[in-house]
Amino acid sequence: MLLSRPTWIAACAAAGSLAGAGYATAVEPHRVQVTRYRVCPRRWPAGLTMRVAVLTDFHAHPRCMGADAIADVVARTNAMAPDLTVLLGDYGSQHPGGVPFEVVADRLRFLHAPKGVYAIQGNHDWGDDPAALRRGHGPTRAERALRAAGIAVLENAAIRLDVPGPIWLAGLESEATPGRAQAPDRLDRQRSEILAHALRDVPAEGAVLLLAHEPDLFATGLDPRVALTLSGHTHGGQVRILGWSPWIPSRYGLRYAYGHIVEAQRDLIVSAGLGSHFLAGRPLRLGAPPEIVVVDLGRPDDAGTPADGLGSRSNAA
Repeated sequence: MLLSRPTWIAACAAAGSLAGAGYATAVEPHRVQVTRYRVCPRRWPAGLTMRVAVLTDFHAHPRCMGADAIADVVARTNAMAPDLTVLLGDYGSQHPGGVPFEVVADRLRFLHAPKGVYAIQGNHDWGDDPAALRRGHGPTRAERALRAAGIAVLENAAIRLDVPGPIWLAGLESEATPGRAQAPDRLDRQRSEILAHALRDVPAEGAVLLLAHEPDLFATGLDPRVALTLSGHTHGGQVRILGWSPWIPSRYGLRYAYGHIVEAQRDLIVSAGLGSHFLAGRPLRLGAPPEIVVVDLGRPDDAGTPADGLGSRSNAA
């Protein structure tokens, strides 16, 4: 059951005070982990392996995920030799003094992956751009900065990846894009229609990796061609105590809060993200450390990562 925002703030404040020595504000927000998954989706071609790095929810601010921290994340991500790197949105901070979008994009331009680096936008990339909101359409400042840095932005579109087999990468716009429905049932129908249009060129036998900042669309069942959905937005709850979080920005509460979720033989991975929202002027995380996600796609008995669907974490160096 979700709590009201005032209750969430009170719970977070209590959690921070109980953490001791400011751990939840001074330590955990800066301890970037590497979380690994091995997944073999139902539609995945036999014999094909692919490593995907997932970075999301930077909320870049000098006090948490500043420019140097982003550069370190980029270096660590490149060192894991992903075939494909994807960025799932929310690049700037909502707290005063955040790192400019242009600086964030300039650090991200050094990401390298042989099959490409692709980005989508999150709700805050719209919410933090008053000019784009007034216009009612993009490009947002974040989108312009990413494109200027040479990073491809997927907006309700799908491209075929240069790999054996019909593997496609699709990027969906955020729920916060101007003009989207507000009622949940209408929003779900609208986004399903947008996804269907984005996949119009994908053959029936194709397998799609879907990038969707908010994970809630997963509940609609999705197109059967979608092999794996990658999302962020929830920050893993940002405060997680024995698996419980006082507030999660999802209509489904804990259902899509974090990790590898399998429903009806469909796979979703939700990252806890890299940055943090602020409480009383300080970044806060407890039980949900920031993370670089690495997904190894292919047969579950391949070497290198845990068994299907099981995540493992390694601490920052």
